[in-house]
Amino acid sequence: MTRRRSLLALAALSGVLMLSACSGTNAAETGGGSDTGFVAGTGLAQSVPAGQRGAAINLTGKDLDGKGIDLASYRGKVVVLNVWGSWCGPCRAEAGDFETVYKADQAKGVEFVGINTRDTQIDQAQQFVKTHGLTYPSFYDEDGSLLLQFPAGSLNPQAIPSTLILDRQGRIAVRALEPLTSDQLAKLVDPVIAEKS
Repeated sequence: MTRRRSLLALAALSGVLMLSACSGTNAAETGGGSDTGFVAGTGLAQSVPAGQRGAAINLTGKDLDGKGIDLASYRGKVVVLNVWGSWCGPCRAEAGDFETVYKADQAKGVEFVGINTRDTQIDQAQQFVKTHGLTYPSFYDEDGSLLLQFPAGSLNPQAIPSTLILDRQGRIAVRALEPLTSDQLAKLVDPVIAEKS
C-alpha cells in the first residue's frame, strides 16, 4: 500500500511538472525556447519571515558520484538548494552565476547543494557539472522522488529551475521559481546571511 501511494504521488508530481512544461511558444516570457523542455516557473520569489518558517528540510540521497549526501549535515550554515536538469536551458544559463555566488559567499558560511532531476543518464548530469565548472555537490534525483520528500504545504520547488534558500536551522527562508542571475541570487541570499541565528 505504501509503495502504491508513493507511485501515485510520483505520478501526480510528474503530471504537475508536465502541465507546467514550457511549450516553447512563449520563449520571451519564460526564458526558454522550443528545445529546452524545462518546466517554467511563475517568475516569483517568496521570502518567509523567520518566525513563520516551517520545519527543517531533511533530504538524504546520493550525489552524482554515488556518495551519500545528507542535507542535515549543513545545519548551522545558510544553504542554497537549486533544482536543475542538464536538459533545461534556463538551468544552463544560471549555472555559472550560481558558481560565482557560491565562491563569493562560501567564506560567509553559505553552502550550495544542487538537486539534479529528470536526467535519466547520470553521465549527462556529470557532463553538465564539468561544463559549467560547478564545485558544489548535487543530489542525483533521476525520477523526482527526492522532490516528493518536501513536506506538504511547504514552499517546495515547483518548477525547474527552482531555488530554495535555507536558513541556518534548515528551514526554507526564500523560494524562487525562476532562473536567477548572480545579482538576483545575491540579493536573496544576503538577508538570510545577515540573520543572527
